[in-house]
Amino acid sequence: MEALLIILGAVIVYSVITYFWQKRIVKALTEEEFRAGYRKAQLIDVREPDEFAAGHILGARNIPLTQLRMRMKELRKDQPIYLYCQNGLRSGRAAQMLYRKGYRDLYHLKGGFKTWTGKVKKKA
Repeated sequence: MEALLIILGAVIVYSVITYFWQKRIVKALTEEEFRAGYRKAQLIDVREPDEFAAGHILGARNIPLTQLRMRMKELRKDQPIYLYCQNGLRSGRAAQMLYRKGYRDLYHLKGGFKTWTGKVKKKA
């Protein structure tokens, strides 16, 4: 029982540290803030290709989180990167990966694509 409490405590501490570190490295933007800046940035949808095909923000490039490590060189470090996923979790993880590789100007859509009310493109 004591070991279980130690493990649970460690998981909680890790989660809290990760949460605050993520808040420091990536700025969560409301839809209004996101709209104001994404056209001047690299707009990246980190969802899987089938999710992207079902609908994505007009102008977005699809680089799934599962492929980000291999495709990171497609992104420029000298331009802002606007990330989004379905609900905000994967884009936060993507931002952490990018930050570790030297990317600094990182933003993500608070609440993810499910909260987006702007223009959407669907693949035929």
